[in-house]
Amino acid sequence: MIENKNIIINNIVILKNIIYITGYKKNSKINIAIKADSNEIEVLDDLKLDRTYVGNKVLDKDKELFEVKSVLPKNTKKIEILVNNKTLKELEVDNYIQKKNILRTIKRIFNVIGRTIKLTWERHHFLVPPRMLKQYLTSFKNNMKSGNINELFYEPTNTTDYNNWLKENEHTPEYKKLKYNPLFSVVIPTYNVSRKLLTECINSVLDQSYENFEICISDDSSTLSETIETLKGYESNPKIKINYRTKNGHISENTNSAIKLATGDFIALLDNDDILSKDALYYMALKLNEDKDLDLIYSDEDKLNFEGVRMEPDFKPDYSKDLLLSTNYFCHLVVFRKDILNKTGLFRTEYNGAQDYDLFLRIASVTNKIGHINKILYHWRMIEGSTSSGISNKNYALDAGKKALLDYFKKNNIKALVRENLETNRYDIEYILDKEPKISIIIPTKDKSDVLDTCLKSIYEKTNYKNYEIIVIDNNSEEDSTFELLKKYENEHKNFKSYRYECPFNYSYLNNEGVKKATGEYIVLLNNDTEVITPDWLKLMVGYASQKHVGCVGAKLLYPNRTIQHAGVIIGLGGIGTHAYVTVKEDEVGYFARLKSVYDWSCVTAACLMISKEKFELVNGLEEKLTVAYNDVDFNLKMLEEGLYNVVLPQVKLFHYESLSRGYDNSGEKFKRFKRETDYMCDKWKEKILFDRFYNDNFTYRFWFKLDRSKENE
Repeated sequence: MIENKNIIINNIVILKNIIYITGYKKNSKINIAIKADSNEIEVLDDLKLDRTYVGNKVLDKDKELFEVKSVLPKNTKKIEILVNNKTLKELEVDNYIQKKNILRTIKRIFNVIGRTIKLTWERHHFLVPPRMLKQYLTSFKNNMKSGNINELFYEPTNTTDYNNWLKENEHTPEYKKLKYNPLFSVVIPTYNVSRKLLTECINSVLDQSYENFEICISDDSSTLSETIETLKGYESNPKIKINYRTKNGHISENTNSAIKLATGDFIALLDNDDILSKDALYYMALKLNEDKDLDLIYSDEDKLNFEGVRMEPDFKPDYSKDLLLSTNYFCHLVVFRKDILNKTGLFRTEYNGAQDYDLFLRIASVTNKIGHINKILYHWRMIEGSTSSGISNKNYALDAGKKALLDYFKKNNIKALVRENLETNRYDIEYILDKEPKISIIIPTKDKSDVLDTCLKSIYEKTNYKNYEIIVIDNNSEEDSTFELLKKYENEHKNFKSYRYECPFNYSYLNNEGVKKATGEYIVLLNNDTEVITPDWLKLMVGYASQKHVGCVGAKLLYPNRTIQHAGVIIGLGGIGTHAYVTVKEDEVGYFARLKSVYDWSCVTAACLMISKEKFELVNGLEEKLTVAYNDVDFNLKMLEEGLYNVVLPQVKLFHYESLSRGYDNSGEKFKRFKRETDYMCDKWKEKILFDRFYNDNFTYRFWFKLDRSKENE
């Protein structure tokens, strides 16, 4: 370790003539330089890696974690590290070169093999679809060559990784000649913003590659002279309209004043200290050329930290109704049709702090023509007091958002409780039904009576919902203990029935037959190797399943060691589809609270799935051609085709002792069947299983919520 009062260097590595230096410094004004044999060389990066955390530890407020990377001339023997032009340390290069040796090579081989085994297990249980084999082999060879097993992907939440990804992936588009060129009114409410930030904000609009726009600014009676002076300097620009309020009305009234200046077809909202990407309005216009009927479009976004470094990208799903009811994930950049305000009204002052969220909820109440652009078009600046720096800076915003949600539910005649989740700064929704509808729990089984007993016992002992029945579909059981167990439960519980089916195992057929026997309004498909953890699981799940827009409702399933087995399925990941976050710890938050918030997913596992019987029958149940694999994926995709959403409730938890009864499909005839069912899915769904609209195409389809490195870096 090397240190003085302003800086601590905790790691120096020289690899292939590149020197890497990491450590902590007191603030961003501290400059680092490097000399190689007395000659100063260029510092390629001096990036703050993370503003707040290192691992799970919170950094002291006066410390920043940084990384420096520079290329050393060949045959460099001595390096000198300078801090603010003063020598901190002179070092011999040989002491810091990462030399190759046999032990390191052996370790690399085992690490690469181990990671490959882990990934193929987590994604496929070793049943890698044939079309993915070449990709895995190429990846394996590249990693064996480089030995860089920790750099398969970029981590979006790591500032350095994200900026490296931007260098590789952000390019000027090939501009198309557009047939439809809507006029965008960029609305900017201003109040006491500095000259620098306001100038950068307005200029980011004036510099747009798309030219058909106007800027509508309303100042809320600013008392900061440089704000007014800056605005006065723009008054002569024909594209800019400015209104000066004589009385402070706060954000909603001020934004409404700006909207009243607008003559455009669409309104774009821009905060007075934020920045649009150069092609933001072009991409919005391009989207409208693809679909002129859209009423609202939102994009991905990122943040600018206090030094102007881009960080924390929010790569969003396509329109996700249940996520919108958990948080204002539209946020920035949002463009909406001006005429829709005739139906919804303008911003409302009683929702200040969550005025955008309130408006978006009202727009979502009158239209579902909502589009998403999976590009970063908006840079949200982190400044003191801004919600981009943390919702705790504006606690009233969370309260106002709750008020907006309650108003949404009231106007849509939906009974619901809204709770603030302080861990995620989002909302937990519990739908309230006037009575408990009957729920039929369908459980296919074969022998393994101890496994089934654990499942049944957990339902009867832990479930606090009363109106349900259990239907066990016995498929070719042979053990006396199984028959005795079924008889025992039939004698002890009036709401328990079992039916025997002597036929080859077909998961789809057995469940379809179970549904035919069911007398409930709602169906739960449940594996026999599960165990209930959450007492109100049925209550919470039926609340969502009863909503008109919801198809399948899933739960968070855990392995016995309390790591995640299921929290949602990503279509196209690793082939047909893969569970996200497999083996991640139960209490992890996930990317943008994916593991703690209600999200819509393309698919949820049928190991624990609730749906209304009416919707189950609407799509003719499970596809019986898919006897084992992908029947739940196919079923979920049919729900999406009906315009319904499939949702995972992370607050509902069960253990899943995966495949204890049936085993895995990794040998002989089972593998042949798996391949047939894979081919069936590819033929039936074609391009629909290549991309997941509730994921984001900026992410790699090789591992969940990571960014691909360029082929050269792999």
